[in-house]
Amino acid sequence: MTRPIATGRRLGRRALLQAAPAVLAAPAFAQSAANWPDRPVRVIVPWPPGGGADTVGRILFTHVSEAMRTSFVIENRPGAAGAVGAAVAARAEPDGYTVLYDSTPQTINPALRSDLPFDLWRDLRPVFLAAVVPNLLIATNSAPAKTLPELIAAAKATPGGLNIGSSGTGSAQHMALELFRLAAGIPANHVPYRGGGPLANDVIGGQILYGFANASGAVGHVKGGSVRALCHTGNGRLASLPDVPPMSDTLPGTVAFEWNGAFVPTGTPDAVVTRLNEALNAAVRAPAVATRLAELNVGTRPNTPEEFTAFLHSEWDKWHRVVRDGNIRVD
Repeated sequence: MTRPIATGRRLGRRALLQAAPAVLAAPAFAQSAANWPDRPVRVIVPWPPGGGADTVGRILFTHVSEAMRTSFVIENRPGAAGAVGAAVAARAEPDGYTVLYDSTPQTINPALRSDLPFDLWRDLRPVFLAAVVPNLLIATNSAPAKTLPELIAAAKATPGGLNIGSSGTGSAQHMALELFRLAAGIPANHVPYRGGGPLANDVIGGQILYGFANASGAVGHVKGGSVRALCHTGNGRLASLPDVPPMSDTLPGTVAFEWNGAFVPTGTPDAVVTRLNEALNAAVRAPAVATRLAELNVGTRPNTPEEFTAFLHSEWDKWHRVVRDGNIRVD
């Protein structure tokens, strides 16, 4: 006579034994996610120290470290307009202990390069849109042009065009330069740097006269008088630099922001994504952080991973269109 209950018990034990390796492996992420973070978290910033993404990332993750009582350690991995560091993050173990804090080139590089070592949509998971920042067109103090119209006139009068720097090929600042060049109808020679910090240093030193820089990274140089700002690429006037006009006053439609955001490798547990998103939302609402970000011209707003993903799709479409319409090529 068949005994369904006893048979069911034997099958249950057999299934449990057969599944034991998977059961033991799965909690490695599940259990750690429940206690996350219980050890230091690596935050990869694929840009050099001193640039906009690095500056804002350090402010945010200092607050997150204090709030979560665990170190979030910034690791700068610059190169290839952010692609080097992003690839490291994309290949990392999806256990919650590697975070990528990246920026606009995530949605620009794929339009410029077909050989990227990772895929944004396949390999990375958006967590939080942390910052939206305009760019500044800065000039060394001895530069002849003191205003944007004067710079346009100088560019038209210079055989071969002026040299204008950016924080790297494919960066938001490079795209701002391309928008400016197309709108003004001027020749311009793009000089890429390995981040906003090195660019600012060369503008300060006069090695290059003009450059597009992230406003959060360069505002201190402008306020300190080591460089001049001819214009910014946002809307209206900036609270921290009210005397600097928007480029769109002279060239309508030339609005170009840089964004920063947090990502994790695909496969990172949902619990980690939720906790990190909550921690970053809390950080931008903290009064001290909000005040500091406002001083750096950084715009923030509460958002979910889904909202950040939708934003990324819109940025992807915008910058791919700019690259196509501007016939922009990289070596």
